[in-house]
Amino acid sequence: MVAMSTTPPEGLPIYRVLTGPDDETFCRRISDAITLGYMLYGDPAITVHGGKIIVAQALLWPASDSPQDGH
Repeated sequence: MVAMSTTPPEGLPIYRVLTGPDDETFCRRISDAITLGYMLYGDPAITVHGGKIIVAQALLWPASDSPQDGH
């Protein structure tokens, strides 16, 4: 098992919200963030704008001293 850093790589913030059209590119962005070590934070938000489905997903970097309450 690889020890995980308490801070995200490349100066990324601990909390992030990714948004975009509900397509393969958005799903790959989320997958890439999970591969880096981020965890999904809460449920995704979905809306329709101009006839397109737009999704938002919050991500949180799991710090060793952060409470893990499922949100």
